[in-house]
Amino acid sequence: MDEPKEMQNETMEAQNPQPEVEATQSEQTPEPLAEQPAESAQSDAPKTEAEPIENQPQATAAEQPVEPADATAEQPAEPAAEAEPEAEAEIEEEPEVDYSAYSREELTEALKELLQTDDITKIKNRVGAIKLRFAEADKEAKKAAFDKFIEEGGNKDEYEGGDDSVAEAYRKIYSVYRERRQKHIDEVEAAKKRNLEQKQQILEELRKLIDDDSESLKASYDQFNTIQDRWKAIGEVPRAELNGLWQNYHFLIEQFFNKVKINKELILLDQKKNLESKTLLCEKAEELIVEPSIAKAAKELQNLREQWREIGPVPVEHNDEIWARFRNAASQIDERRREHYEQRREEMEKNLMAKQALIEKAQELTAEKPTATKQWNEVSAQLDELLKVWKSIGPVPRERNEEVWSTFKGSIDRFYAEKKQHFDAVKDEQSENYNKKIDLCLQAEAIAKRDDWKKATEELLKLQDEWKHIGPVSRKVSEKIWQRFRGACDEFFNRKSAYFTELRGSEQENLAKKEAILAELKAYAFGDDKEENLTAIKDFQRRWMEVGFVPIADKQRLQKEFRDTINAMFEKLKITAREAELNSFRETLHSNASGDHGNKKSQLMEQIQKLRGDINLWENNLGFLANSKQADLLKAEFEKKMQSARQEIALLEAKLKILNTEEAGQAEAAKEK
Repeated sequence: MDEPKEMQNETMEAQNPQPEVEATQSEQTPEPLAEQPAESAQSDAPKTEAEPIENQPQATAAEQPVEPADATAEQPAEPAAEAEPEAEAEIEEEPEVDYSAYSREELTEALKELLQTDDITKIKNRVGAIKLRFAEADKEAKKAAFDKFIEEGGNKDEYEGGDDSVAEAYRKIYSVYRERRQKHIDEVEAAKKRNLEQKQQILEELRKLIDDDSESLKASYDQFNTIQDRWKAIGEVPRAELNGLWQNYHFLIEQFFNKVKINKELILLDQKKNLESKTLLCEKAEELIVEPSIAKAAKELQNLREQWREIGPVPVEHNDEIWARFRNAASQIDERRREHYEQRREEMEKNLMAKQALIEKAQELTAEKPTATKQWNEVSAQLDELLKVWKSIGPVPRERNEEVWSTFKGSIDRFYAEKKQHFDAVKDEQSENYNKKIDLCLQAEAIAKRDDWKKATEELLKLQDEWKHIGPVSRKVSEKIWQRFRGACDEFFNRKSAYFTELRGSEQENLAKKEAILAELKAYAFGDDKEENLTAIKDFQRRWMEVGFVPIADKQRLQKEFRDTINAMFEKLKITAREAELNSFRETLHSNASGDHGNKKSQLMEQIQKLRGDINLWENNLGFLANSKQADLLKAEFEKKMQSARQEIALLEAKLKILNTEEAGQAEAAKEK
């Protein structure tokens, strides 16, 4: 079947993505020029006046002198600066993000978040990755829309296709990025043109200084130093103008030195100053050797190389030494940089092996189709865990990324397509259960208003039992309908509790009772039987909670004194944290003796079931990871999780047992009333 035209265009775009055009620092700045040699020899004979630069032929870099030569001695050229390594030219690395698992909506949101940054140059690679991934996802979406159109009886020649709302939103945001990027490029180019105009103006000022004979030597030299400082302070210029501008500048510098005939002492002073400047650059370069950030060290090194080129020659006896020192530091930084990228390549190969192992596990889990809802959910949980592990693994080599992701995602997509078919069949049953629970809610809300406590309690407990035996409903309405039913039950039992609370006597009588219980508790002598001691403490707490309200002025004092006494007894008997928690759980149940504990019981059972499922999943993962190179890194963590889960299950089962006992006693008490 032929694809619609729009899909074909998207396919071509995804297969032949256009490179992002970005005017980066490395693209705009030329390679550092070699240190220019001074003239091999200077004659003491007077020199003829040089022709104006406009009338002289364009000189090559090797012919242009950088510094004035000693009038009485030859000046050897500085060694040529090493060129920047062409490979891995990026100076400041962007964080890498794996967008292979993102949907079109997530990609659109990710692009929108990236545009919040102020510096558009720091997001180029991530925007490019998003663009490629979106083209692939959009192609899949359009292909699915076209297939659906055909399946529904449409004529392929009548299919119009086009962008949906997600694609339109993405392209709108992407156009904002392109506008901001172009604006940045235009601003950079405009700044370079302004810098070019400033440097050309400085060249004109330098020509006038050379032609002006009215100034003293000191005044001319001071003005010349000011011009040099201004020249160095100006930023980048258009690349096409850089070489000619640099040659003209150094040609005029030579003409200036020839004109003023700086004496040997002044030259040596200037060379000494240059030596100090280059020594400082060496120290800064050596500090970068231990800089933790490779990207920062590489960027700073490039700046130091630019500064080195701007500084003139040093005394001839120090020339080779100072250059060797700087070159040695730069070489170590470059070597660290190469090692860094080699290490990254090795890590990506390891990531590839780990992801291939996850693919094998996903294929194993989806090889057989589950038959029950529980099995579907268990496999889903394991696949979700695999996906979390997948996302925690770093990137793989670029040429293998699409292949491994497509294989892994294909296994998961096929499973969830089959799961959808299964759960569609369950929806009818959930709808019927929902109608049954709505009916129970209506009955419970009617009972909540009644005052025939014994009969109403029996009927409400019967409704609660019926509720437990009705199957599940949709998750969208499960919590809402449960809260409705529970609200009706709570309303009834709260009214019932308030009614019987009024029958327990006055606050002063209750105060006297609690004072008596507290005195008895303080005087109680424990035996050697730990269980009897715990039962005694439990009995004191039960009796305390059975006493009704006391005057508000005494409530906090009595409660604190009682709790402090109980805690002291626990400490004296060396009761474990688990025993103390279970005892506190019993006390809480007694404090709400008239309430319905059905929801708490369901919560405990759900927690136990979930923890058991987690243990099974972790045990399966351990079996899977046994053949993986990363097994030793994860095995200890899984064992620790399983041990903690087993302890939690034991505690929850003990609480459940207490709750069942309390619930039975509550039902018996309700019948007696």
